Amino acid sequence: MKTKILGVITLAFLMTGVFAQGTIEYKTETAIPYYSKAVMKDDKYMEEMCVFDFYYPTNIKDFPTVIWFHGGGLTGGKREIPEYLKERGFAVIGVGYRISPNVQGIECIKDAAAATSWTFKNIEDYGGNTSLIFVSGKSSGGYLAYMVGLDKEYLAVHDIDANQIAGLIPLSGHAITHFTMRKEQGIPENQPVIDKMAPLYHVRADAPPMLIITGDRELEFLGRYEENAYMMRMMKVAGHEKVSLYELDGSNHGQMTYPAMPLLVREVEALSKEIMAKK
Repeated sequence: MKTKILGVITLAFLMTGVFAQGTIEYKTETAIPYYSKAVMKDDKYMEEMCVFDFYYPTNIKDFPTVIWFHGGGLTGGKREIPEYLKERGFAVIGVGYRISPNVQGIECIKDAAAATSWTFKNIEDYGGNTSLIFVSGKSSGGYLAYMVGLDKEYLAVHDIDANQIAGLIPLSGHAITHFTMRKEQGIPENQPVIDKMAPLYHVRADAPPMLIITGDRELEFLGRYEENAYMMRMMKVAGHEKVSLYELDGSNHGQMTYPAMPLLVREVEALSKEIMAKK
């Protein structure tokens, strides 16, 4: 399904579906490392970058968790907890990761997988539910969400099956090979490539549910809408039954984040209810 969203009235309607606020209390912890000291080996750059900020409920149990990867082209940006995702009845993990040219782009994916692994292995200690872990991000963060969820080898290193992810929600993420990865190979950013570093290379029927969101196809960065539309189509061709695409009319690459947030929250709520109803 591809849906186009337009207008304040539609967004206001979507916002009514978020988790009830109630009397839920929250706590924020910052700069938590997701690699062990043995792995980091006193690498100061890893110690600085490979950390996350953690926002979570303190007085409820079995809450969902959204892992959020920031954008920045794999060359910039910083970890964040999006304001819109606060006080929604779930935890948010805002992940920092190493960036190019300090490291090769593949290390960004490895960092994203390590942070995801930390969540699976530790969220229950805070009251969260490992069946309700969602992976999301904007732009290059959306690319990382795709890669962590579709190429199973990155999480397998940590003895995690990527199919345990409750849902993938990439916002304007590259579905082809990321332009930073291409640049490392001397390939121009406007020359599309689909190789092992492309989410499209890893389409499969058994992947987690996917909600794909982009800006307006005429305003988006490069061909971001079209490659994500192809991702949706090829997932369906592969036999995946839970993938949908939303195009946000009138929003360019930078503007699409805010109108995408109610859709992200609604997806977390709906899938969480569905998963818990089966238990």
